[in-house]
Amino acid sequence: MKEPFENVVARHGATVLRVCRVLLGPHDADDAWSETFLSALRAYPDLPETANVEAWLVTIAHRKAIDVLRVAKRNPLPVGEVPETPAGGDLPGSADADLWAAVKALPAKQRQAIAYRYVAGLPYAEIAQILGGTVEAARRAAADGLKNLRKNHPGAITRGASS
Repeated sequence: MKEPFENVVARHGATVLRVCRVLLGPHDADDAWSETFLSALRAYPDLPETANVEAWLVTIAHRKAIDVLRVAKRNPLPVGEVPETPAGGDLPGSADADLWAAVKALPAKQRQAIAYRYVAGLPYAEIAQILGGTVEAARRAAADGLKNLRKNHPGAITRGASS
């Protein structure tokens, strides 16, 4: 028997928010997070009990992030001043601003692979499914992303990130 959806939100909500923040930045992440869980709520009754719920949610978040980025490209809006960064100790945009700025500067596939592997903790097989490529391509994108981070921002990360 499946657990109540509110338990799914409680267990995976923070991970999905971190992924949304890495992919979109702090200002669009909350909307993508909400849209992710609204879509998930509608589809949850049909989700097989054997499904990896976290990977399923990250896949939905990935698609919602793409939607947000597409809308942003069509409707650019200038801002008068830079808004404040959100609070939250373990979330992108807080204590490690330099690291998250470096991650944001990575090419899209590398940034996504880093987010799904090291923020969401997904295995490469699931990352490959989300990104639409092979396991080897997902592994390479994450490795290249780490290499770029270490090369261009050596103080921003530690050697502890591994596969």
